[in-house]
Amino acid sequence: MLRCANIAKRSSVGSLSAAFFRGSTPAVANSSRNAAVAAYSTFGHEIGTHSKPNASEPVSSSNHRKFTNKSICNNTDHQLHRPFSSDSDADSPLDQPREAMHYDVVIVGGGPAGLAASIRLKQLSSQKGIDLSVCILEKGSEVGSHILSGNVFDPKALEELLSHNDNGDNDGADSKNWREALLESQDSHATPVTDDAFLVLTESGGSYQVPNIFLPSQLHNHGNYIISLSKLARYLGEMAEGMGVEIYPGFAADEVLYADGKAVKGVATKDVGIAKDGETKDTFERGVELLGRQTLFAEGARGSCSESIISKFNLRQEGGADVQHFGLGIKEVWEVPEENFKPGFVQHTLGFPLQSSVMDKVYGGSFLYHQEPNLVLCGLVVGLDYENPYINPYQEFQRWKTHPAIKSHLEGGTCVQYGARVLNEGGYHSLPKLTFPGGMLLGCSAGFLNAVKIKGSHCAIQSGIVAAESVYESLTSGDNAEEKTVASMGEINAEESPLEVTKYAENMEKSWVYDELKEVRNCHEAFSRWGVGGGLLYTGIAAHITKGREPWTLPTPVGNNIDEAKTDAKSTKPAKDFQPIKYPAPDGILTFDLLTNLQRSGTYHEDDQPSHLRIKADVAHVPENISLQVYAAPESRFCPAGVYEYVDEKLVINAQNCIHCKCCSIKMPEEYIDWTVPEGGGGPQYQVM
Repeated sequence: MLRCANIAKRSSVGSLSAAFFRGSTPAVANSSRNAAVAAYSTFGHEIGTHSKPNASEPVSSSNHRKFTNKSICNNTDHQLHRPFSSDSDADSPLDQPREAMHYDVVIVGGGPAGLAASIRLKQLSSQKGIDLSVCILEKGSEVGSHILSGNVFDPKALEELLSHNDNGDNDGADSKNWREALLESQDSHATPVTDDAFLVLTESGGSYQVPNIFLPSQLHNHGNYIISLSKLARYLGEMAEGMGVEIYPGFAADEVLYADGKAVKGVATKDVGIAKDGETKDTFERGVELLGRQTLFAEGARGSCSESIISKFNLRQEGGADVQHFGLGIKEVWEVPEENFKPGFVQHTLGFPLQSSVMDKVYGGSFLYHQEPNLVLCGLVVGLDYENPYINPYQEFQRWKTHPAIKSHLEGGTCVQYGARVLNEGGYHSLPKLTFPGGMLLGCSAGFLNAVKIKGSHCAIQSGIVAAESVYESLTSGDNAEEKTVASMGEINAEESPLEVTKYAENMEKSWVYDELKEVRNCHEAFSRWGVGGGLLYTGIAAHITKGREPWTLPTPVGNNIDEAKTDAKSTKPAKDFQPIKYPAPDGILTFDLLTNLQRSGTYHEDDQPSHLRIKADVAHVPENISLQVYAAPESRFCPAGVYEYVDEKLVINAQNCIHCKCCSIKMPEEYIDWTVPEGGGGPQYQVM
């Protein structure tokens, strides 16, 4: 949906355009379970008529996205002022050197954090008079297609970002008009919260509402809005592009590039056109190197490049942080009849189906939001530190919908989209060192999510703002600063060493993001230690009395003993300690089998490519001798896309089903899966998530 006018203006080179777009055409232009895109792109009355997309029906490029090879290749007569390397003498196509593009700032990930950073950089370029060239790489087929969130949205960071659009001060009109602009741009409503309820559900079908006065203030949603975060990302993407940001959706950052092994200098996109057997196909193209004076990683929770950087630079140890903990969020979007629709209604729950007593230690709960014109966004979040290997988060979600307090909202409606994504739950104690030579971590790549508030988008946007301001100051300071920019010179000065912009971490620590996370820093651990009853009691004390000022820390930061920490994978206990769980059969009306729902995600991957889900060589024995035998194959239950199954006691990986939730890289016994990126454009095609 994003056009590439700036690439036509600045970067039309025959071979690079071919590398990006010839290689992308088969995988991207026909890439989704395409009736899903057609169904949801017309967001409105027609949305409920396409609950089961036809995987064989092609999608037109106008419904899919405007950022296609046709629109770019028509502009190849323009001149590019950037250097390229090429060498056709190598014997194997896989050994050929990659072409390179230079930027002042390369951003990996087109979500809220990355888009906010790009917009703020361009705002500062306009206001300060020194331009920085900025590009965004997004592995989804379009900006927003891999974005999934609840989402009750706290607008304060967005309004701060947009307030700078007019004249650089903090009273810009755009900050007040974003709801109207979102509606005009994406035909998507930002519905003000009008009613805020918190229930405890019982297995017998009862429910008890907790008075709002007893809830943490961070759970109060007055002034917040129910939105589609995938639509908001598209809106911000259009804004960024209009400011001069070059956006490359459909191209996955596969490799982090280093200068002398000591500093990040950019990323390389994934080679395309490689068959399952590893041989190159006729469509083969080498990836492209995108080199930046600063590289900002904003991939979301458990991003593959971000995790490799955290490991290489020992950022958790350097930051004295605990391991990150995660939850799995599973979501459906329903279109409901008018008599069941309550615009602005927000409901969160604890209890059924995850907790049946105050001592239960399964961390998680549900959300249900009514978004205009007639949508109900509903989902379940399950903490991945659960012990019982027989728990099936997807089935628990389906079971949750049968509770009378939930079912009444969905009756007579139609499920129109399904998806899942992991989210950070470690909070303040799990934040790594944010910077390293050549770059930094933003948003959920760093872990900026408030699990008590059940929100992270506002923190992600704020981290993008702070990162951009810190980077801009660093790259435009000193003598002859403008002459050193790629925007001016067309390439990175070979004598310039990558900087570590530590000011970003310092400014984040002074921001309201850290204040917000610190206030509830011990709450997740309280649930883990004392169950739902003890966790609620502690959270109430922290919210109403101590407000983060308690002089103790519940989790002990592991420092240099990170390998000894109890990860979510290590929390799983042997199957012999539990009984199998029998889940009810789906009725096809309120509850659904997994593969039927998977179609609603629009997920597609090019079939003839190597699996992006790779078994780590040093733990290859785990799926052979441990996972099934000791833990009763938990991967066959926790994956919300049916990727993993055992056939005749042999593991089968259905990589084409993957919805990029990243759960397998977290919860597998001994974390035996290495989640890498597939060819760009593959994965889910979320439209209203």
